[in-house]
Formats: sequence, structure tokens, C-alpha cells
Amino acid sequence: MYNEYFGFKEAPFNVTPDPRFIFFSPKHLDAFSCLLYGIESRKGFIQITGEIGAGKTTLCRAALDKFKNTRTHTALILNPRLSELHLLHTIAEDFGIALKAKNKKECFDGLNRFLLEEFHKEYNTVLIVDEAQDLTPKTLEQVRLLSNLETSREKLLQIVLVGQPELRETLNHPSLAQLRQRINIRFHLTALDRSETEQCILHRLKVAGLVDRSSPFLPDAIEFIYQQSKGVPRVINKLCDVSLLAAYARSVKSVDSKLAEEAFCESEGVAVA
Repeated sequence: MYNEYFGFKEAPFNVTPDPRFIFFSPKHLDAFSCLLYGIESRKGFIQITGEIGAGKTTLCRAALDKFKNTRTHTALILNPRLSELHLLHTIAEDFGIALKAKNKKECFDGLNRFLLEEFHKEYNTVLIVDEAQDLTPKTLEQVRLLSNLETSREKLLQIVLVGQPELRETLNHPSLAQLRQRINIRFHLTALDRSETEQCILHRLKVAGLVDRSSPFLPDAIEFIYQQSKGVPRVINKLCDVSLLAAYARSVKSVDSKLAEEAFCESEGVAVA
């Protein structure tokens, strides 16, 4: 609605995980580097955790983009609240594997054939499980068994578990000791600081098409957005979006802290303090 008013080519603060808009803060760049290193080096299990809205899914989307047009096959599981068998079916389906029957043995046999074929073609194969904190210990154990598909020298399948901090608690379950031992790379993604929040906002504005004009967000508005969002990217996006909408509705070109606060309160259905 406000894109033309501010001169944007597209909406700068959509909450969808579009990798084109990812802001690589030092911590996000470290997480991304760990992710790429683990996959390219065939490390087997990789664990990425972070608070809700920290940018984990966007990071995974960026990794998938990075591996496009390379000798890498990927599968992304977005809804892990599945039974053990249904999860195996979904993984096989995402890799394009045709199964002769829908039982665990055929799923494992089909995946093993596929992974060996890909390995001999010098392809790497990656499974990313998002929202992995929703996996039960039994289903996580099923995922661990997938890591047994290997040669004497190489892991045939790289498995990335991405989830909220609760994932670390789940993995501490006594029954998952073998899985914990197989996780070779761990990274916990934290929120942005004040400076990174400002850089993130400017980055997204530029990707959306801001060229000659300065940022519509005044310093006090950025301070309010940082304090209110606590540096969580998803919340930053939401606050910036409603603030720009409020500026458009009031026919002003700048967002100050007062306008940002009013927009936030209206979006939350609460009275302005």
C-alpha cells in the first residue's frame, strides 16, 4: 500500500523468509558459515537454534539458494509434527524417491539406494528439518537412524536440525545420547544489537528499492523499534511495516518515535501510554 508513496519497488518488511532480504549481521554470517561448512564438509548432523523470529528459516532459505545449480540435492521439512513413518514418506517424497511400498523398510531401502546413487554421481544430499523442537524423542531417534546411511568414509546424508531453544532441551533426553554425540556443529543464533537493528532496517529498505532518499526512520524511531523488538528480526519487520503504513496514512515521509509507538499500539489494540 505504501510502496509507491515511499518509492519502493516492493514491500521491504514482509515477514516471509525471503533470502534476498536477509541481513548478515556478524552472528548471522557466523551461523551461515557454520551451516555451509557442515554441509560441504559432509559433517552429518548440524544443529542451528535461536529464539522465535531470530532468522533461522531465512538462513536456511539462503543456504538452499546457495546450493542451487550445484551438485547438491536438498529436502526441506517445514512441518515435523509427523509420525515416524509419515516423516520418512515426506523425506522420500521431497527427494523425489518413488517407493514400492509404504513401510519403514522400503523407506530406508529407497533412501539408501537414492543416496548411494547420488554419492556415486558426486552429489551431496542435504535434509533440513525446520521447527525441529516439535520432533518427539522417538521421531528424533528415527532421524538419527537416517545418519546410519553412510559409506566407510563419507556421510551420505547431511541433516540440519533447525529449531527454537527447546530443541536443545529435547536433545538432552537420555534416550537421545547417541544423537547428541553425532551432532558435529552447533550454533545458537541471538538477537541483533542496537547498531545491527539500524543496519538491518536500512539494508531491507535498500533491497526494496530505496536509492537516493535517506531512511524514513528517524533515530528516535529506530531506538523505539529496537527497544520494543529486543533486536528480534521478525518483530523489527512488523514494527517497521506498521510504522510506514501509519506514515502513509498521515501523509508524512518520516517516522519518529511517537508515530512508531502509535502504530505499534494500534496494531496491538492497546492504548498509547
